[in-house]
Amino acid sequence: MTQDTPLEIFLSGTPGFEHLLRDEAAALGFANATAVPGGVTCDGDWSEVWRANLMLRGASRVLARIARFRAMHLAQLDKRARKIDWPALLRADVPYRVEATCRKSRIYHAGAATQRVETAIADALGSSPTEKAGLTIRVRIEDDLCEISLDTSGEGLHKRGHKHATGKAPMRETLSALFLRACGYDGSEPVIDPMCGSGTFVIEAAEGALGLAPGRARRFGFEDLASFDAIKWAELKSALPAPQKTDLRFYGFDRDAGAIANATANAERAGVSEITTFTHQAVTDLTPPEGPPGLVIVNPPYGARIGNRKLLFALYGSFGTVMKERFKGWRVGIVTSDKGLARTTGLHFHNVSAPIPHGGLKVQLFQTGPLK
Repeated sequence: MTQDTPLEIFLSGTPGFEHLLRDEAAALGFANATAVPGGVTCDGDWSEVWRANLMLRGASRVLARIARFRAMHLAQLDKRARKIDWPALLRADVPYRVEATCRKSRIYHAGAATQRVETAIADALGSSPTEKAGLTIRVRIEDDLCEISLDTSGEGLHKRGHKHATGKAPMRETLSALFLRACGYDGSEPVIDPMCGSGTFVIEAAEGALGLAPGRARRFGFEDLASFDAIKWAELKSALPAPQKTDLRFYGFDRDAGAIANATANAERAGVSEITTFTHQAVTDLTPPEGPPGLVIVNPPYGARIGNRKLLFALYGSFGTVMKERFKGWRVGIVTSDKGLARTTGLHFHNVSAPIPHGGLKVQLFQTGPLK
């Protein structure tokens, strides 16, 4: 399998937001980007796999599909797995592991499927799998169709490499990027988060305004594959455009002084401190900055995990009052698992998203138009 071998690339995404990830992939020029349950498929070679990891803000992982075949029983899986040219894909000196899932298939035992593929790889490479290896081969058997993919990301893509400190219920950067896209954010307007925690929304918005590649500061799993070309990878990274100029500023506020310190440090590491400001302040003291209106986006406490729901009605009510009285022309996006709390704001929501998984809960994005 050479550098230019055509591949089907699967961009793993947040269920319910596949269309947003498709739009992002298409905007970045990935060929034949198509939304499917759980993500997006597109076509490309290994360099496109690298570019997807480097550039996509909303993808959770990038998988390179290396085989697809029917497998009715374990012997068939074993035979087909041995036909894959593993030495062209994997390096014998790099630890690997296999993870299998089985659904609605005659092969129903994921452990047995894992073992068959592990044995096929071990025989081809001369090296055994390692339980906690960073490089993962993913085997998915559904309706007797087996797909084998290499997880080219390594650590999840929400790990941008700059957030060392998080709050009690952190939102992943990848999901934050999709919420911003759902609100119509394109890097051309100011963004405020009145309950910013570790600063994820503010930092993501600022990075987008500067045109910074989300994966610029981290390592990826594909760097340990046999197909990896360090020189071409360096060329791809060096061809990234310089940060764009912007007059916009991005603001985070929180009543927790520790959260503000964390957010400020995270923004510094991300290289966006010049256009971000984090302030220790209650929601009731919030006022709009000078300049054009933009987007207020907030992920407040829900009561499901943190604190008492009854106490939150006052918080949501105060937030809604501040928005209506002081933020004319601004759009508002609220992420919450509680429709009752969202209604307490008194804001008119013209768009409510499908339920989106987040930290073991289902949340929704409640959006207003420009406030009048």
